[in-house]
Amino acid sequence: MTFIPTSAIAHPSSSLSTSRRTHLPSWFKVRIQSGPHYQEIRQLMDTHRLHTICQEARCPNIWECWNNRTATFLILGDMCTRRCHYCSVTTGRPSPVDQDEPQRVADAVRLLKLRHAVVTSVNRDDLPDGGASLFADTIRRIRQENPTCTVEVLIPDFQGRQADVEVVMQAKPDILNHNIETVPRLFPSIRPQGKYGRSLDVLQWARAMGGRTKSGLMTGLGESDDEIRQVMRDLREVECEILTIGQYLQPTLQHAPVSRYSTPEEFEAFKQEGMALGFQHVESGPLVRSSYHAEEQTRGSSFP
Repeated sequence: MTFIPTSAIAHPSSSLSTSRRTHLPSWFKVRIQSGPHYQEIRQLMDTHRLHTICQEARCPNIWECWNNRTATFLILGDMCTRRCHYCSVTTGRPSPVDQDEPQRVADAVRLLKLRHAVVTSVNRDDLPDGGASLFADTIRRIRQENPTCTVEVLIPDFQGRQADVEVVMQAKPDILNHNIETVPRLFPSIRPQGKYGRSLDVLQWARAMGGRTKSGLMTGLGESDDEIRQVMRDLREVECEILTIGQYLQPTLQHAPVSRYSTPEEFEAFKQEGMALGFQHVESGPLVRSSYHAEEQTRGSSFP
């Protein structure tokens, strides 16, 4: 899921506040605080030559999460083979796969003393397995170095290859996350290389393989509330258990514009409706992102 640059939140007079953009509502407030843990994680990522989605997707929660010693690791490089119209991750020709990356991630998890590690990736449609084997290796390495740490993976759709989902599931992640992102009507314009049904299939396959599943959805891309509700129903049809709902924020003028800003009250209503549908946990709010409070989402659900 894409995010507004933190610099723009800290400095409203920056380029994000031009006449071509709508101004952020009053409820978007991010506390910018570069504490010792933030600096420690930043240095650790540089030392271990690792990427985080926190940085690449310009997450507004980076200050809070890093100061709380949490980060979402981005594997398979920082170059994506797809061009989604909401996402700020760079599109281009990726570098060769770094087979040592899983061990460096596991070492970083150990040094950070994480109880819950989140691992995601760019899309790697150039690879025969979409990077599934590296996901699996990363899960196993984290477990070897950190036996008590739970592991959540946020995977791409692997172009609809069930065998690749199975490769990841064989490594037994504690949570298998795949974001639906938007409503089916908007997939052609917002996620032109994705397919709504294919994303549902990924979640259904993972659930059938015994996985605990999670997905994420954005508001503000031109959808209606009724369409959001239908997506929630569709996710429950494939037995998705955890849902995150957050506000889309336009990262640059070249990305899709924000159609509306949902209020905190609307997000709370979505949460209550999601819980009524049977989700075990719904994290819903303007600044909610896929891995925001991920440990609390996992341990706060009714999972053992």
